[in-house]
Amino acid sequence: MRVSACLDVCEHANVIVVQPSAEGRAAGARPVWLGLVNDPNATEDIAAWVRAGGPGVAPRPDILDLYAITPPRRRPAS
Repeated sequence: MRVSACLDVCEHANVIVVQPSAEGRAAGARPVWLGLVNDPNATEDIAAWVRAGGPGVAPRPDILDLYAITPPRRRPAS
C-alpha cells in the first residue's frame, strides 16, 4: 500500500486505487479507482476483495460500484 497526498481527484477523497496482481494483469485487468471511501465498511469490502485476488482474479463486489470513479487523464511530462 502507498499513501499519497493527492491523485488529482481531491474532490473524491478518500481515493483508493486497487492495482491488479500479476495474475490479474495477465487476465487483462486494469487499476480500479474508488472514491469517497469514507466508510469503514467500504474499506473492509475493498480489503476483502483484494484478499480474494482483486481486479482480474475475483469479481468486484457490486457494492463497490457505488464508489467507482474515472481516473484523471495522464498529463504529459514537463
